[in-house]
Amino acid sequence: MYTIHMNFAAYIRDRRETLRHHDRRYSVRQVAQRIGVQPAYLSKIERGDFAPPSEEKIRLLAAELGEDSDVLLAMAGKVSQDLQAVIRARPRLFADLIRQLKDMPDDAILRVVREVRDGDW
Repeated sequence: MYTIHMNFAAYIRDRRETLRHHDRRYSVRQVAQRIGVQPAYLSKIERGDFAPPSEEKIRLLAAELGEDSDVLLAMAGKVSQDLQAVIRARPRLFADLIRQLKDMPDDAILRVVREVRDGDW
């Protein structure tokens, strides 16, 4: 059992089951078909028997379930390829930045994000 990924597994299953309660198109079989995997594979991921799938499949699953792909990737213990490229471009700076942000409250991080996003460079 991949216990490190149980939050991902439980979250995916809960989200899909919640949607299925209102719409039968969210059965394991139908969701699996739409994201291009076997139903048994998706079921094993949801139970935590298998590690989370690839970034591509997590992105498809996120879109299918109406979730943020970066959040699901993080829950799966992964970082998207585009973010990895950004970090690899300046690894020391980003490592320091992330470590400095680690203990900051959310509102402080949001201020930093807004400053960077809206700043006049």
